[in-house]
Amino acid sequence: MADIMAGSQAKDRKTKELLRTFWLQVSNIPGGQKIKRCLQCGTCTGSCPVSPTMDIMPREVIALFRAGDMESILKSRTIWICASCYACTVRCPVGIKVTDILYALKRLAMENNLFPARFPVHALSRSFVSLVNFFGRSYEPGLLILFYLRTKPARLLGLLPLAWKLWRHGRISFLPRGIKRKKDLQALLKEAEIMEMIIPWEPEPVPGH
Repeated sequence: MADIMAGSQAKDRKTKELLRTFWLQVSNIPGGQKIKRCLQCGTCTGSCPVSPTMDIMPREVIALFRAGDMESILKSRTIWICASCYACTVRCPVGIKVTDILYALKRLAMENNLFPARFPVHALSRSFVSLVNFFGRSYEPGLLILFYLRTKPARLLGLLPLAWKLWRHGRISFLPRGIKRKKDLQALLKEAEIMEMIIPWEPEPVPGH
């Protein structure tokens, strides 16, 4: 019984910390606190071109946040499927920046290693970002190798014949091409990462908590 209670308390602490961290990130978005004005009208869901592939609709994301169920949000496919078209943001009747909120949730999921099962798009995202940070640009063969090393390493061998054909016909290069002033880009990316972590003011308390 004591173990069950301890586990429950630990989960509650984790949930509260996730809520607090998310609220800090939302507060950094200009107008982010408008999330409290959500009418649950469903305009965001109806406007989303990729909602049929989502397991949690954009409207439900805000409802779950209000209910304090951050883990369900962060383990959903929704935050990774978002096409960043901003249709939901443009059409929201109260001006909630739904797309930016989904980006904040994606960052929080990556920081806490909470990902949807059998949906490795986060591995693709991490592989792409690491290559851009290193080379200054995308490098397709490297992206493929990193992605499969992080998800299904055994499948790499099966892709070798295809890679050989593509290389023979000049469709891919095995050697990455860099960019000029790569160190300047890396410094900018590092600065952006630091700025993302800065909290400029003390936000209001999390709604309902």
